[in-house]
Amino acid sequence: MNTKLDQYRIFNEAAQALSFSKAAKNLYISQSAISQTITALEKELDTTLFVRHAKGVSLTKEGRLLYQETAQALSLIEKAENNLINLKELKGGDFVIGAPDTLCVHYLTPYLVKFRERYPLVHVRVVNGTSLETIKRLKSGQLDLAFVNLPFDDEAIITKPCLTVHDIFVSGHPDDHLYSYKELSHKKLIMLERLSNSRRYVDHIFAKEGIHLSPEMELGAHELLLNFAKNDLGISVVIKEFSQMMLDHQEIYELHLEKPLPERSIGYAYASRLSLSQAASKFIELLNNAT
Repeated sequence: MNTKLDQYRIFNEAAQALSFSKAAKNLYISQSAISQTITALEKELDTTLFVRHAKGVSLTKEGRLLYQETAQALSLIEKAENNLINLKELKGGDFVIGAPDTLCVHYLTPYLVKFRERYPLVHVRVVNGTSLETIKRLKSGQLDLAFVNLPFDDEAIITKPCLTVHDIFVSGHPDDHLYSYKELSHKKLIMLERLSNSRRYVDHIFAKEGIHLSPEMELGAHELLLNFAKNDLGISVVIKEFSQMMLDHQEIYELHLEKPLPERSIGYAYASRLSLSQAASKFIELLNNAT
């Protein structure tokens, strides 16, 4: 059957108004267009839908049956169209963001607060995991947007830096010694688990110098690294920007390196398909550049 949806919209309006002239007025088209559409529809369905009267029309039994069914169908279509409009205008829908715990605590939370203030009808959900886990979820379509530790080389995703960070070594007491990478590798190191992209980055920097790091402890959270260093359980590798408060309060102390680790970036990532108004316009371009 090649009947067009517009035919059913016109039929539905005429059936509701029980008048071709009223239907034409409501739809802003001519009465002859209404009549021609109904006649064509009756011909395609091989049935009579309306009984024509001098002052209007009435539905036949077949017409009433078709009206009941098409009214429900058109209502569902209208609801779906409105939902799509709401998604586009951010008046509804689910916005799912993925990020490691550390980024949620030290970077993402203020942006989430601002986004919710601006778009209260959008349901925001955050899924935690390592950067590797987060990228995997993004690629499988479970996430709209992901925040990860860069660098990240994957042709299936697009990344954009949004914050520069520095990896540093800290301990629980002042230390004025100038450390080489080799010296640090023999210390009691506390690092994130190997699946962490931050850990992989530091390992890579040392590996380029021919040094393999074998930490005494591997932990799953940045906050634990800070706490263990504060209590002198070893030397932790942390992100300086996310440790500044403890550094300022002299709860931990940054070690001096002969060659500081190169800076890197925190960034967001998305798959080429995007969704929810282009992944909420890439988180509203990071809340209009944090203004």
